[in-house]
Amino acid sequence: MLFLILSILCSVTVGVIFKVGRKYILNTSQIVAWNYVFALLLCYFFYSPDLSAIDTSAPWSIYIPLGILLPTVFLFLAASIKHMGIVKTDAAQRLSLFIPIIASLFIFREEFNNLKIIGLLVGFPALLLILSKESKNTNNKWIYPAVVLVGFGAIDILFKQIALTTSLSFTTSLFLVFGISLLLILAVVLYEIAFKKVQFKSKNVLFGALIGVFNFGNILFYLKAHQAFAKNPSTVFAAMNMGVIILGSLTGIFLFKEKLNTKNYVGLLFALVAILLITFSQVL
Repeated sequence: MLFLILSILCSVTVGVIFKVGRKYILNTSQIVAWNYVFALLLCYFFYSPDLSAIDTSAPWSIYIPLGILLPTVFLFLAASIKHMGIVKTDAAQRLSLFIPIIASLFIFREEFNNLKIIGLLVGFPALLLILSKESKNTNNKWIYPAVVLVGFGAIDILFKQIALTTSLSFTTSLFLVFGISLLLILAVVLYEIAFKKVQFKSKNVLFGALIGVFNFGNILFYLKAHQAFAKNPSTVFAAMNMGVIILGSLTGIFLFKEKLNTKNYVGLLFALVAILLITFSQVL
């Protein structure tokens, strides 16, 4: 569970950095680009990926869609927050849990014991209760949160497939995915600079570097968690989503003085119970 806890901590830290960054006028595309620059550097210098092992036999059918999805969903996430608000966007991101859970049954052929089934049944209403908040945003551009929901679900499944891949080490796989993501987002940044006259600003580098460090940690520990629970992907999917939302909610309450309603607190309690049930299901 250590890898899951570390992944959750890194994920919530990324959210905190983005929340703090809202006080400044930042360019999302530049931040995402610098995020992948620093993630690539960390991956290269700390794990020395074996680039010589990369050939046509590598699972490109996983790497390419994942490399495209990561920055694309990041941009749609920012657009969804802008047009639909944080509440609805967060709901879409966390409810994407349904997609990998279904994949655990039908793609990864995981067997669920009774305790895990009960934990999941408690977990889904927990998410709905936690995300039950009023939103003043009346825009109706549901395409953005819809892409966020489907995108994050697909990303979870693809990361699980990378964790199961044996043709290349997972750090080499991670380096390739980050490289593809960087190439794509660089094209977006260059387009904005050339045609939209967006200026390069150094503060985007700072925020991109911070996000890159913790985003790298988040994905690295997430992959390690999937390797540790190779036969139980639903444990990682569920614990990660509910863990992030519990810690994220507590961070919002104590650090940013956000207010939660009664349903939210009941949801947090349910989510904690769900995580405990799913955790204990591993030892049965």
